[in-house]
Amino acid sequence: MTTAVPVRETENPYLNGNFAPVREEITALDLDVTGTIPEYLDGRYLRIGPNPIGEVDPARYHWFLGSGMAHGLRLRDGRAHWYRNRWVRSADVARKLGEPWRGGPIEGGFDFAANTNIIGQGGRTLAIVEAGARPYELTDELETVGPSDFCGTLFAGYSAHPKRDPLTGELHAVSYNPMRGNIVQYTVTGVDGKVRRTVDIRLRAQTMMHDFSLTEKYVVLYDLPVALDFGSKLHSRPAKTVATLLTRFAERHAAPDFFLRAAMRGSARGGGGPSGMPYRWAPERQARVGVMPREGTAADIRWFEVNSCYVFHPLNAYDDGDQVVLDIVRHASVFASGHALVPGHPTLDRWTVNLTAGKVAEERIDDTSQEFPRVDERRVGRRYRYGYSVGFSGEKEGISEPNAILKVDVTTRRTQSHVFGAGREPGEFVFVPTSADAAEDDGVVMGFVYDKSSDRSDLVLLDGQTMETVATVHLPARVPHGFHGNWVPTAED
Repeated sequence: MTTAVPVRETENPYLNGNFAPVREEITALDLDVTGTIPEYLDGRYLRIGPNPIGEVDPARYHWFLGSGMAHGLRLRDGRAHWYRNRWVRSADVARKLGEPWRGGPIEGGFDFAANTNIIGQGGRTLAIVEAGARPYELTDELETVGPSDFCGTLFAGYSAHPKRDPLTGELHAVSYNPMRGNIVQYTVTGVDGKVRRTVDIRLRAQTMMHDFSLTEKYVVLYDLPVALDFGSKLHSRPAKTVATLLTRFAERHAAPDFFLRAAMRGSARGGGGPSGMPYRWAPERQARVGVMPREGTAADIRWFEVNSCYVFHPLNAYDDGDQVVLDIVRHASVFASGHALVPGHPTLDRWTVNLTAGKVAEERIDDTSQEFPRVDERRVGRRYRYGYSVGFSGEKEGISEPNAILKVDVTTRRTQSHVFGAGREPGEFVFVPTSADAAEDDGVVMGFVYDKSSDRSDLVLLDGQTMETVATVHLPARVPHGFHGNWVPTAED
């Protein structure tokens, strides 16, 4: 068990309630279960999120910036064998825990305890994040192996949202790095864990490209109105003037590779990672989507204008003749004021890109406030019918409160809802089929649910068809609200 310096409760809502970090690493064996865990579940449910260590400045802390902590459960033979939570041991985290840092490859990106997604690929467990930070490899039990550069093939960071092609098993990703100016990079990583294809794409100016969409034919980029801004937290006029000039240069010019290598090497000697979000909402910019053939180049991209908004997470996308269908969670704006990350009412929308007419038709699929959409991973980039997302009931201190898991039928436009009850807050749920050839919703959706009354969390399994509870695994600890996770079958371990 590891104990870190406590983090005080503050006026920052991302440091309170179930956003507050947990202070200990634990291992719990043979967990209590209500209901029945299906026998076909043999693997690990993994989830990751920010969990800052020690004292942080409430005025500067943002949910995106906390050191990553991985959480995992091992399910097999109808039992929950273990639960573990472990900080990702970046150099800074290792220092704060009083441990030696193991070191490792430096060219995969800046050193940071990846906090946004956790995946299995090529027999490895990888904690990943965006904005130029390097992936970190973990053991099956979530201990840190060290930073990864994908066997020497990854340079200057990766994405938090790669898409696995269901046919080939390859990972497709679109990555950005504030030091690479207006260049984003499309990569394809094989099942051997090595990048086999790289395409540099030059935008009008840098943006925070959190996610992208993949179809059988195309890679779809979201170039939306979020702008780099190094001066957003500065107050003195001289400092803001310098920051403005630096921003104008940095958002359109990439740093030389030798300088980037030196910065990546030196990042492990830094004092604690990023200290603020260097981005702002930029309504003056035209929102657009770019469609590039999978085997194409940047010169082949076609750009299509859309109404001003931001997309953190698409649900899915697919080809339909001379059209590309994009189902996305749409935010009217982001980073608008105060601590509120996503003010307003995010909805599930459909954008249909007509490649012949050169236009995008925008329509609403479901008006329920929602985020963290997930699809059956076997249907990524393919025509599909069902998606699952977190539903929100309202806001408290500017933060949306999760209360339900939604199942949307994009064919009939009908939505089912599983509400967990007063004081019970779900995070992202992922779908696991009963077998490789099972029907699209024949399986379970699983995720963590926090209970305010007990100040603990459960892993809850819902029937993918009926949305009724199948099993609840009771944890002896709280899992803070975090970001993303995945089911990793034993065959992939």
